Amino acid sequence: MKVVYDHQIFSQQVYGGVSRYFFEVAKRIATFEGYDAEILSPLFVNEYLKDEPSLKVWGIHVNQMPRPRRIAQRLIDGLVQWKLHREPPNILHETYYAPRTTSSRIPRVTTIHDMTYELFPQYFAGHDATPELKRRAIQRAERIIVVSHSTKRDLIEILNVPENKVDVIYHGNSLTQIPGPSVVPEPYLLYVGSRSGYKNFELALEAYGCSPRLHKDFLLVCFGGGPFTRDESILIRSKGLVGRVVFDSGSDEKLSSLYHHAEVFLHPSLYEGFGLSILEAMHYGCPVVCGNISSMPEVAGEAGAYFDTKSSESFISRIESLAYDSTERKKYSELGIEQESRFSWDRCARQTAETYRSI
Repeated sequence: MKVVYDHQIFSQQVYGGVSRYFFEVAKRIATFEGYDAEILSPLFVNEYLKDEPSLKVWGIHVNQMPRPRRIAQRLIDGLVQWKLHREPPNILHETYYAPRTTSSRIPRVTTIHDMTYELFPQYFAGHDATPELKRRAIQRAERIIVVSHSTKRDLIEILNVPENKVDVIYHGNSLTQIPGPSVVPEPYLLYVGSRSGYKNFELALEAYGCSPRLHKDFLLVCFGGGPFTRDESILIRSKGLVGRVVFDSGSDEKLSSLYHHAEVFLHPSLYEGFGLSILEAMHYGCPVVCGNISSMPEVAGEAGAYFDTKSSESFISRIESLAYDSTERKKYSELGIEQESRFSWDRCARQTAETYRSI
């Protein structure tokens, strides 16, 4: 069976969760008996694809896409369509929501990672075409993969997708580097990733700022998601937290160290399609405080220290119960390591291959 993954995400993301997912799945599918996997991306900026000998990639790596990007993207689309017409695969797994499509004769699979645009439209630009492009991708797909049962429920309820068309396949965890020594000079709480909108970062700031002993005894380290915005800096200053809430970024090696040495991982998000950072934290034995909503109970299981995402008092209580109780912290650390071991890219790839075979 020949499976092709298109160029969309690999021509957009240098690094990122969606491209990592397709990279991890494709390189495993390529090793399965009876499967021929190929990525069609005439030009790609994605770093994961650069030096992976097990993957067949039709294309070349560039440091950035040529300008004007719209013209470059149309040229790439045309080359991919030509290649698919010339050598049609058994399965086309679309890596994002294409505005232009190939022949409908090729059976397609699409993966839906979350329903954030549909559930939280207030946090996205009104002219954003993603929801409509996603709807079209779902309509033309033979099978739809979702990354959690929560996402499956949302998909069925919002877009009226037939349940028997949808397969739930969990992600694995790619962050498994051996952690180095701590890069933070004092005890700290950790927040990772985007801080905007439904990620509910303001609640983390409120909880941290309202607990005198938390912001006295621990730094709040925010990794990734870009430097603090002007509004975030004003908010941090207004709460008297300058020098106590710090931004950091860098390599996976640095992130693994931050997870490993953090006292508690804070995950105040109102919604996740999956919640990969929860899996990462658990891998390193970092206790996770998160909401008992959307996909988070599926990922964290009994290892989640759950709180009410609308209440800073609930958040403070949960953080303090772990930060100041070594026995409780050890309990959730051990539960997290056990829970993370239930997820793997190998299992994800095997189940994805079953989806391909079902078409």
